[in-house]
Amino acid sequence: MKCLAAEKGQGLVEYALILVMVAVVVIVILALLGPAIGAVFSNIVNTV
Repeated sequence: MKCLAAEKGQGLVEYALILVMVAVVVIVILALLGPAIGAVFSNIVNTV
């Protein structure tokens, strides 16, 4: 029974690590593309 509890905890840690990695990737992408996306929205606002 103790083995099952340890595996459940391990699974939660793995899911948490995956979520952290996804969050880091999203933050990096937004940091790199943020100014470009801002420029696109500025052009749209200026033409409207």
